[in-house]
Amino acid sequence: MKRKLVAALACRNHGSRLYGKPLQNLDIENGVRIIDNIIDGLNSLDCIDSIVLGISEGEDNEVFKTVAKQKGIEYIVGDQIDVLHRLIKCAEKVEGTDVFRVTSESPFLHHKAVDQLWEEHCSQNNDATFYDYIIDGCGFEFIRLSALQKSHLKGEEKHRSELCTLYIREHLNEFKVQKIKAPDHLNRKDLRLTVDNPEDLVICRKIYNEFKNQAPQISLEDIIEYLDQHPNLKDLTYPLTIEGYNTMYI
Repeated sequence: MKRKLVAALACRNHGSRLYGKPLQNLDIENGVRIIDNIIDGLNSLDCIDSIVLGISEGEDNEVFKTVAKQKGIEYIVGDQIDVLHRLIKCAEKVEGTDVFRVTSESPFLHHKAVDQLWEEHCSQNNDATFYDYIIDGCGFEFIRLSALQKSHLKGEEKHRSELCTLYIREHLNEFKVQKIKAPDHLNRKDLRLTVDNPEDLVICRKIYNEFKNQAPQISLEDIIEYLDQHPNLKDLTYPLTIEGYNTMYI
């Protein structure tokens, strides 16, 4: 059976530090939002068969239905807390066999590694392949739909949350899992490229403005070089990296 990869993007507008993160503009003048660059980048990858928005219930999140229509992609609506079930529904919506998981507030995915690691995920017949050891916001996960369904069935409340692969990570003996380490120059714990705070958004806007000619697949190596040349930008979010990496999956 041919495996079908579905990029599932969990979306909601809640945020105590920064409201509506996926809809924040990277390019204010041209109206390019974070979620636009993410979707455009996913569309540029050969291995992605479908993109589905996993929209949280609630009136505040109705706007994501409009985003899906603008982008010509599918969407589902599901429980606010149970993000794991939303990802499952995304794959089931388009009869996918595997889920490609990235967050909807991280605009600079390391696209260069995706197609190759999808091939490895399939050839090794993995239930899950994790690309964790990389700058926060640039990694991704491949998870077989059946592994997500098993996680939802057997897991506890904490597993049926935004910690969508926590059950798998805590029960490695029940799954075939491969953890991939990025090259050392991409494993920079002094940097973060996910938007959770106003300071993150400042940096991501600066990066996008500098490299918009490369969009949607902006080179991570170029981003790193740019930030190293602008330590004032790194200093904005350095305090946030400590907590961020301490609470990340390993």
